[in-house]
Amino acid sequence: MDWHHNFNLQPYNTFGLSASAKRFARFSSSSELLDALDEVQKIKDPLLVLGGGSNLLLVDNFDGTVLRNEIRRKEITRDEKDYVEVAVGAGENWHEFVLWTIENGWGGVENLSLIPGSVGAAPIQNIGAYGVEQKSSFLSCSAIEIASLTERTFYNDECEFGYRWSVFKGALKNKYIITEVRFRLSKNPETHTQYGAIQDQLKENGVHDRPTIKQVSDAVIAIRKSKLPDPADIGNSGSFFKNPIVPNEQFDKLRELFPEIAAYPNGSDHTKIAAGWLIDQLGWKGFREGDFGVHAKQALVLVNYGNAKGVDIAQLAKKIQQDVFTKFGVGLEAEVNFIGPNGPM
Repeated sequence: MDWHHNFNLQPYNTFGLSASAKRFARFSSSSELLDALDEVQKIKDPLLVLGGGSNLLLVDNFDGTVLRNEIRRKEITRDEKDYVEVAVGAGENWHEFVLWTIENGWGGVENLSLIPGSVGAAPIQNIGAYGVEQKSSFLSCSAIEIASLTERTFYNDECEFGYRWSVFKGALKNKYIITEVRFRLSKNPETHTQYGAIQDQLKENGVHDRPTIKQVSDAVIAIRKSKLPDPADIGNSGSFFKNPIVPNEQFDKLRELFPEIAAYPNGSDHTKIAAGWLIDQLGWKGFREGDFGVHAKQALVLVNYGNAKGVDIAQLAKKIQQDVFTKFGVGLEAEVNFIGPNGPM
């Protein structure tokens, strides 16, 4: 394993922020990860594990060790008449994994096309889009406990999946490193096209009845490309904020004041409010100061136009959160992890 010192992390975060790590190394197997963790424990460094770098904001230089997960493999572990089970290395690119499932005719994750990041981040975030969450296909994952250097398997019901939530963001936050994820995918997939603009996009693509998983994926990709900037062109981490979920009573009061508010039912007693709508109403969409701002087409996306600093974007996020709370009485929670000199802030 090669160790690098004072290593610039700019190529390894989708915001494209220039920030350095005191030490940096890549691992491509569980054994390499165990060796690296043993080394980190000896020097008692703060630790940050990177996958695709799409869900973090480097607010400052990191005064510790960064380990980049590059475990890559895709393997069929069970092949039945109606479904297939696959094991995927946590360092695999999520979108490339989705395309692989579609090429093989396996359904379950096509609505999650073009979501940035690695496979290992999918269960941590319980990523979701257009009415589908990864938990519906997730079987289990293997993870190494940082403190004990032992491996454990987590099954679906142990992960406590919720909206953009798992046990790895709660009680087990920063305690485990996921090395492999296993999914069950359908050979006779039922497509989900009822959410968002998928049906309109399918019609625009000339698909009017019984779309295939490839056609659903193509529609999702087209929608995401029309709304979200490519990190290769403009630094960003996708949706910066979660859609807030509030009790129906609170939402009813908001709707009286703001009849056009964009929202969706979330169970029988809560409502999910479109965070982008809240931010847009306050005039933040298209805001720019120097090299940082809010994307012109999507108020949920904070951007780095070139040479922004992480602290500038962090301060902008806090201003937006305060503005939304002052106007609507609704708290906005960031999806993105803020990383300071000693780790998550």
